[in-house]
Amino acid sequence: MDIEKNVFDNIFNIIMDIKGRRNDNLNARKDLKIICNRPKLEVDEQRPNAMPKAVYTLTKKQKRGICKWIRSLNFPNGDPSNIVHCADMIELRIYGMKNHNCHVFM
Repeated sequence: MDIEKNVFDNIFNIIMDIKGRRNDNLNARKDLKIICNRPKLEVDEQRPNAMPKAVYTLTKKQKRGICKWIRSLNFPNGDPSNIVHCADMIELRIYGMKNHNCHVFM
């Protein structure tokens, strides 16, 4: 179950573009130039801190929609009913999910 939670957290943090929790950094983008042919995602040599957004990251509107959807879920009393408390509408992220909640969400 811990492996499922780690995989879920990593994928969701990458998709939601959570700063400090994603693996899409400057070194990964430089490796991308060497390994893959993806000119849209490569880092500009003139401005190395300005990385273009990846196509799989969500916009602010989409993040808000996901958080709002999670907040509106209704479950019977029990473990999965706590999922609604894990969506942060201010920072637009998911936090504090337990192993079982991640499994139910997937």
